[in-house]
Amino acid sequence: MPRMRKLSRDEIRNLRKQLSARALAADLRLPDAVLDMRKSLGLTQGKFADITGITKRQVAEIETGKANPTIETLDKIGKLFGFSLGFIPKDSNRSD
Repeated sequence: MPRMRKLSRDEIRNLRKQLSARALAADLRLPDAVLDMRKSLGLTQGKFADITGITKRQVAEIETGKANPTIETLDKIGKLFGFSLGFIPKDSNRSD
């Protein structure tokens, strides 16, 4: 598997801004949200796993959509960004 290219500070800052905007718009969805969170921190799956207290395998499976993470696992991931889990009313203008 190819190594992740190290992102510049500007790229990381932009990813964080985009992630925050998506969170405010209630537009964070698995598995993309977890991958985007990790990338916005400039972390490898291993480092992200160490920080969140989950395994590298869990991170990989969540990011590829192969996992069904528990609320506890998602809470650990969300805490890095000050996010909490909750139900969001579906926007009637959305097609998903």
